[in-house]
Amino acid sequence: MISIDIKKKLHGAKGLMDLDVNFEIEDGQFLALSGLSGSGKTTLLRIFAGLEESSGTIKVGEEIWQDKETMLRVQERGIGFVFQEYALFENMSVEKNLLYVNKDKKLAQKLLELTDLTELKKRKPSTLSGGQKQRVSLCRAMMNRPKLLLMDEPLSALDPAMRRKLQNEILALHKEFGTTTIMVSHDPAEIYKLAQRVIVLENGKIISDAQPQDALIQRTGSQKFSFEGEVIDIVQVDVIWIAIIAIGQQLVEVVLSAGERKEMSVGQKVKVGTKAFLPIIG
Repeated sequence: MISIDIKKKLHGAKGLMDLDVNFEIEDGQFLALSGLSGSGKTTLLRIFAGLEESSGTIKVGEEIWQDKETMLRVQERGIGFVFQEYALFENMSVEKNLLYVNKDKKLAQKLLELTDLTELKKRKPSTLSGGQKQRVSLCRAMMNRPKLLLMDEPLSALDPAMRRKLQNEILALHKEFGTTTIMVSHDPAEIYKLAQRVIVLENGKIISDAQPQDALIQRTGSQKFSFEGEVIDIVQVDVIWIAIIAIGQQLVEVVLSAGERKEMSVGQKVKVGTKAFLPIIG
């Protein structure tokens, strides 16, 4: 169990604000942090890592990471961190970036294979695309088999196909290593697919703490609309089938007919429209 109760003054999107959060995370849980830019998500992640100071306490199991008398260094926290800016060693090859963390060549090879980087393992980061660099950063974070993995928009630079692939691999690695994972993301489809729980921040405060389907799915509204979206899940509820569709920054549920259920698949692009609360899909 991880317990956090911290406070820190920040310059947010609306000026000076107080980051003030108090919550617990179960071991092995996948938690997403969401909210508008400037709400305190990345700062909270950096406080977990020991990269920024704050007042209050952080306790991981029986170990105190932070209180009035203690402040564990980054190296002592046993975390993996995937930064937005990659933070790779430019003078080292892809493979050496991984082995710098841990000399386990077997694990390095496995991670490179999972992320389609094997053929690039001898290349320097300066020769890679932004998406490739981000994949190397993810692999390096997993090299010490961290108990706590922190990710700040980890897949934002990737194309949709690679993004979906790495979402699957992140989830597989999370489960295989029993890692507790905290991810900052603005992407509701990504949060829905990966996270077991979503904490939404606004001006440094927690305004929602719920399961993804409760925090993200839009179940209200009266205006007519027609938008393109992507099917991210199809679930059965009693005798009906429901498609979960990502439209922009929101998720919606649409009841499917028998014919639509047979023809529809996860990942499919669809157009969703509604009139008077009666969604149609095509």
